[in-house]
Order: sequence, then C-alpha cells, then structure tokens
Amino acid sequence: MVKHINENSFVDEVKNKKGVYLVDFYATWCGPCMMLAPVLDEISNSRAGYNILKVDVDENPNISNELKIDTIPTICIYKDGELMEKQVGFRNKDEIIELIEKYQ
Repeated sequence: MVKHINENSFVDEVKNKKGVYLVDFYATWCGPCMMLAPVLDEISNSRAGYNILKVDVDENPNISNELKIDTIPTICIYKDGELMEKQVGFRNKDEIIELIEKYQ
C-alpha cells in the first residue's frame, strides 16, 4: 500500500529507516502525477516488501525546497536513509521496478 507522508514525518519514515524507499513527490493538479499514481499503487499492491511513499509538494513546501524538487513528478530512491537517485517525470511499471531493484 502506498503511504502518504508529510514533511513532519519524513525523517522518521525515510531518513531513519533501513531498507529501500521510493518517495514520489507529486501534486494533485499534475497530469503526469495522476498517471503515475495507479502505477505506484499497482506495484505496491503486487510486490511485498516495496516501500512506496508519497509527498504532496503543495502541502509540504519545506521538504520540497530542501530536496530541490522543482519539477513533478519526481521519484527519489532512498537506501538506509540516504538519497541514492532522483528521477523526474513519468516512469512506467517496469522502469520503476528496475529502479527499486537496483538498490535492493
């Protein structure tokens, strides 16, 4: 299940965790973000052990600014609390799975 988090819980949910986490930075008005949402839901529901989180950039401007998120959707991959990779724009299911698997 995709979990929605905010900038107040970001450190606890991402930075202080072991493992691989995909964080989707999105906005409700963003067309490509709306296309990406069901892809992430499908991956999350079909793959046990995948940690997929979402952060609304409009509701969480501080973390978005801190991470220099200026285009959405932006997918960030964290491993053991460290930012490993950042990708901008829509990605299909296979591309996202390959991205996560690269750091498993």
